Amino acid sequence: MSVWTSLKIRFNQLTISEKLIAVMIVLFVLPFFSRTLLFLFNISSINILEWFGLYPSFESLLIRPWTLITYGFFHASLGHIFWNLLLLYFVGRMLLNLFNERQFINIFFNGILVGGVVFVVSYSIFPAFSGQFPPLIGSSAGVMALLVFLAAYAPYQEIYVWFVRIKIVYIALFLVLIDVVQIPTNNAGGHLAHLGGAFWGWLYQHQLAKGTDIGRWFSNSCESVVKWFSSSKTPFKAVYKTKKTKKEAPKSNIHQQKIDAILDKITASGYESLTQEEKDFLFKSGNQ
Repeated sequence: MSVWTSLKIRFNQLTISEKLIAVMIVLFVLPFFSRTLLFLFNISSINILEWFGLYPSFESLLIRPWTLITYGFFHASLGHIFWNLLLLYFVGRMLLNLFNERQFINIFFNGILVGGVVFVVSYSIFPAFSGQFPPLIGSSAGVMALLVFLAAYAPYQEIYVWFVRIKIVYIALFLVLIDVVQIPTNNAGGHLAHLGGAFWGWLYQHQLAKGTDIGRWFSNSCESVVKWFSSSKTPFKAVYKTKKTKKEAPKSNIHQQKIDAILDKITASGYESLTQEEKDFLFKSGNQ
């Protein structure tokens, strides 16, 4: 088996959040190697931000509409990517035990889109940004959408932060507050994009609780594009849905049935109606 085939197999075994993390790490590291090669062959460096970063003008967006998505896959520094991917990893594990990967995709990518739109619109209407034209990169809007969605769905779910158990709603509120107060100090556009993503996460959960999946259009659009480009008959869901073997099915079904029963109880009576045993089971399931 070749190294490339082995990597493809390992990649396909990852969850959607882990796949996103892997792609973002590659895109973060790759430019460093490309700059070295370009330097050795005396070729002018390529400005990646110019092609993949989101600029705050409608003219730029019309010329490069793909930047409304691609900006979310690039990061400016090691600290920037580290904290985003750390939060993406832990929130992703918890959320994927409660919802399917299609809904994860709808939350994350619509969060990126809404955050980008808020960024562009803000620089067009607020006088404080007159004459400024900074590019936006980073997955923070999508990550904030996932975090706020989860906090709105199960606000009293506890997670460990430096060996201290904290309710996830407090973490979400703290990060939103940080973004609000830091707008006048630095990276105003980035913080506004974060808030746009956070708003989407809240809105999506609020509508989903009513039975309306307002983000479904994104996964449906992706499915149509994949079917159009692909000659195979494999549905889009196969990209991010792991098949279960017959041996795994009984144990997995029992585990999922218990999770579904707990979720039904939360829907009917709220999170506080759970017993401590049920809370612990739900928490452990989100960290497996």
